[in-house]
Amino acid sequence: MRAVFSLHFLILSALYGLFTADEQHENIVLKEPDSSGTIRFTSPKLNAEDEHSDHMPGYLKCDACKAIAFQMKDYLVKAESKRTAVKGKGAALSESEYVDTLEQCCSQKWEQYGLKEVHGFKRLSGPGLETADKMGMVMYGGPWPKRLFKMCQSYLGEYDETEIYQKYRSDPDSLEDFFCYANGGVCKKPSKTKKRDLSRNEL
Repeated sequence: MRAVFSLHFLILSALYGLFTADEQHENIVLKEPDSSGTIRFTSPKLNAEDEHSDHMPGYLKCDACKAIAFQMKDYLVKAESKRTAVKGKGAALSESEYVDTLEQCCSQKWEQYGLKEVHGFKRLSGPGLETADKMGMVMYGGPWPKRLFKMCQSYLGEYDETEIYQKYRSDPDSLEDFFCYANGGVCKKPSKTKKRDLSRNEL
């Protein structure tokens, strides 16, 4: 009964914002119930790189890449939707339009992304990421928006905007593979064994 009450209190607290990060942007994460049946919260331990580096820590680059790919797709979809309303269904963006759209994507505030602990690992969480649906409180703000901005800009420096847009036009969902997996990208596809282990953790 006590565990049920604690879980209900957690859900209500999350909905009404009773648990918030402190001034240092510390995260509060969900832990398994202890022997008393009470669900407790703790803050993840951030190392020096997490707190002070100007760049995205290596263990978060895959999540960051997926977030950037998702946002580029989302910005391009919305830009094309506006053009379609004027030019008709399927109308492509002009070069200046898709260049501006990609620049606007990278220049956004990125404030909807933050750090969350999932199954004992620190992960980025936000729109387009699998971690967004996992239970836990998210640390917003801090260094994460700046790092996402820099990483997004690095992709625009590495790839030509026309190449990015052509890849998007061929298959909007291909941007994640293009940026994150292909050509030695920062993400690695999990083996079949790891996929089975991940499935068990979800149960």
